[in-house]
Amino acid sequence: MWIRLQEDIDTILKKDPAARGRLEVFLCYPGLHALIWHRLAHKAWGAGLTTLARFLSHLGRFFTGIEIHPGANIGRRVFIDHGMGVVIGETAEIHDDVTIYQGVTLGGTSLAKGKRHPTLERGVVVGAGAQVLGPFTVGEGAKIGSNAVVTKPVPAGATAVGNPARMILKTEERSASEELTGAAKTKEEFSAYGVSKNGDDPLIKAMHGLIDQAIAQQQRIELLEKQLSKGKSEPDCGDSVDCEELKALNKLVDN
Repeated sequence: MWIRLQEDIDTILKKDPAARGRLEVFLCYPGLHALIWHRLAHKAWGAGLTTLARFLSHLGRFFTGIEIHPGANIGRRVFIDHGMGVVIGETAEIHDDVTIYQGVTLGGTSLAKGKRHPTLERGVVVGAGAQVLGPFTVGEGAKIGSNAVVTKPVPAGATAVGNPARMILKTEERSASEELTGAAKTKEEFSAYGVSKNGDDPLIKAMHGLIDQAIAQQQRIELLEKQLSKGKSEPDCGDSVDCEELKALNKLVDN
């Protein structure tokens, strides 16, 4: 248990730039305290002392604001950052090196006994306020964006954003211009809160594409009209109200 505690402290020092020392982490990080309470409760649960296990879990929730069912399986070097409002269900499985931020729910959508909660594979990052609901797997290295609602499997390396969650760029699907180089080729940078450098919402991308296409068509129409009336071309929209409105739509989508 002492080795696990040292690993947890080292993980926090590595992933949280606000952490300034091992003693500070040990005394002041509720995510670390919640894991300690959970390990005690999980041992009692495994020994068949279910009432004691639930009571220890309840105490952990009281002191940390993080609710972890004693039946949940949690791996090594898991980091629960800030942690307030995190809920982890009975049949949830969290593998090594996972990061979870405040307000996250790993919940179930079924009242039947058996596997009801998600499995987070190695290296998953779950952003603040995300809801991961159901007995499916979030693949290794995947990211769940803040406030996403995920109800279906997430492939390894993918990023899920929105409500309902949509999958965006996987690591292996980068174009040649986006390939990692140097040290980043062997070890990708940690993505706090599940924010990805290529994390644009695909729905927003599609809207931009449609608006850009409409602008291009409007420009062609105006060009043809000017050629017919004046015999010369001016590719810019000029003072066209329609074209300016389309450009304004592009800005509105990003706001």
